[in-house]
Amino acid sequence: MSSLEKMLGLLEVFTTDRPIWSSDDLMQHLGAPASTCYRYLKVLHTAGYLARVANGSYVLGPRIMELDRISRESDPVYLAGSPIAQRLTHDTGHSTLLCILFSDSIMCVQQARGRDAPAGLFNRGQRRPLVAGASAKCILAYLPMHQLRILYARHAEPIADVGLGHDWETFKSTLKKIRQCGYATSLGDYNPGILSIAAPLFNREGEVLGSLALTASDNVIQLSAFQEHASQVLDAAAAINTKIAASQNVAALPARALG
Repeated sequence: MSSLEKMLGLLEVFTTDRPIWSSDDLMQHLGAPASTCYRYLKVLHTAGYLARVANGSYVLGPRIMELDRISRESDPVYLAGSPIAQRLTHDTGHSTLLCILFSDSIMCVQQARGRDAPAGLFNRGQRRPLVAGASAKCILAYLPMHQLRILYARHAEPIADVGLGHDWETFKSTLKKIRQCGYATSLGDYNPGILSIAAPLFNREGEVLGSLALTASDNVIQLSAFQEHASQVLDAAAAINTKIAASQNVAALPARALG
């Protein structure tokens, strides 16, 4: 791992469960000499990615918020998808999620909460494994075969746990059925009691970028009735894909390959 990768890796330890880290704890986490750690912290602090708080501790800095604002104002998936997702929520009464592929995970870039939004709904900036829930399954179904082989080798057990297949051949067959259907469904894959229907989003070259999902609680609606919204999800995803392809900012928008 390069020194740059180690320095940037310090940013990954900050979470909602632990938003504050002391310099000593960061040094222990890094496993490098104190001089190296302090040099990294100085660079990140000067650039605004970290901010100092009491007792020599650090939190994420204001540059992170600035980058989030820039992302909201320029990301084609967010710009193209947000108004369509919000309209889908208005029309159905259920919550919608826009997610993108990020290494071997998915990340939420926008949510629109419905009247009875389920607890634990995916929020902007949150990441989840690329194996659970309709948002992930419909992305998996359109990944290149070599990426699927990598992912299956890493995550065979959780793939089996969510019903995608207990072996490689069944896994491929299940994803083929999702492609034929054009969308994926799930019930409680990630959070108990949450229903989801999701359709894939693509870049101009037809590579999968992410997904649009409609979600609800099974306390509010039964699965059979919820699945009647599938055509609306497909239509909304198609409209987003058309807008992404037409965007001036999308000429080189890549699919996020597995790391």
